[in-house]
Amino acid sequence: MRKIAFAAVLFLSVLPTRPEGLLFAAPAGDATVMMQGFHWTSWKKSPWWGEIKYRAGELSAAGIDLVWLPPPSDSLAPEGYMPRRLEVLDSGYGTAAQLSAAVRALHGAGIRVIADIVVNHRVGVEDWADFAAPAWGPDSVCSDDEWGQGQGARDTGKGFHAARDIDHTKAYVRDSVTRWLTSLRDNPGFDGWRYDYARGFSPAYMLAYNRASGAAFSVAEIWDDFDPARPDAHRQASCDWMDAVNGEIKVFDFTTKGLLQQAMLSGEYWRLADTAGRPAGLLGWWPANAVTFIDNHDTGPSPGGKIQEKGWPFPSDRVLAGYAYILTHPGIPCVYWPHFFDWGLKAQITGLIKIRSAAGVTASSSVNIVRAERGLYAAYVDGALAVKLGENPWSPGPGWTKAAEGAGYAVWTRQK
Repeated sequence: MRKIAFAAVLFLSVLPTRPEGLLFAAPAGDATVMMQGFHWTSWKKSPWWGEIKYRAGELSAAGIDLVWLPPPSDSLAPEGYMPRRLEVLDSGYGTAAQLSAAVRALHGAGIRVIADIVVNHRVGVEDWADFAAPAWGPDSVCSDDEWGQGQGARDTGKGFHAARDIDHTKAYVRDSVTRWLTSLRDNPGFDGWRYDYARGFSPAYMLAYNRASGAAFSVAEIWDDFDPARPDAHRQASCDWMDAVNGEIKVFDFTTKGLLQQAMLSGEYWRLADTAGRPAGLLGWWPANAVTFIDNHDTGPSPGGKIQEKGWPFPSDRVLAGYAYILTHPGIPCVYWPHFFDWGLKAQITGLIKIRSAAGVTASSSVNIVRAERGLYAAYVDGALAVKLGENPWSPGPGWTKAAEGAGYAVWTRQK
């Protein structure tokens, strides 16, 4: 990443670097189970906000207590990731009124709601940078943006070539973004944020936005290149980013996704344990801040749609085994909408969520890995659950009852 501008540094105190491999303390009792409430082609089922409203009770009954919604603002692209008029909440997913009704329905079902926030980049209304709602000038565009006419400072993160890179060093831009986030918190009533393309600008600004908007829950997309031979470097990069935001914003655990699907594809379940005997993903180092997942709108397939050019899908015949892992382990698991509603896996995923809840598994639960080898992974979680992945035989022995099983997995609960 480029050197962070001095103005950004003023937002944060200097923080010590965490030693690699340190097991982090977690808030006790965070039992959140998330649902990604959309996929890449959700906008085609219009209004999607109506679908969310309709499904609120069903999600609550399944044990989902937090739903991540797509970008709520007007966008050049119907998926919402090319924001045009941030303050206009009529989008490809429906009207502002339909969005408000969906959020009310989720809240009424006891479910918190977070919005996908895209503030790294923006498009103009009719030209490259004729910004409206809110109106920003050419000094809001980074000087090294490919537009070539940006009058702002250099980018404080990675560039995004499909739209204008926004200069967050500008006070009026920051004030504008903060007002917008605060308005989303107040109406339709979002409880927090999922930050898109978080490598795109300095984490100092993201932390400032998060604090100013009073987010109750927030998670960032830190999607770095993954090398299965170097998982510690990958998860350390996520920890470094979270250190830069004082641990106040969680991140998606791409390390665990990469290792888990590699293990499923190859039978190399030894990849799921590190040299200290802990889970090898981010959840092994900072479980309270690790949002685990199997697929999302970028990595996995969407009904009637495509896998994007950067798609990285989980093996389709082992999706339930993947959920058996993330729904029995610490971290905050996130279920992908198509797996639940379109793949016919609702009953099995709901069953795993119920097992997690009944066993009292939380983001900070302990894991005792007893086998991690070719063809087999086996672990106890909080001494209340036992889980096996792989084709090789294993069981926890007497005193346990099998609670779920399928292709490549089994879960047991301790007999009472």
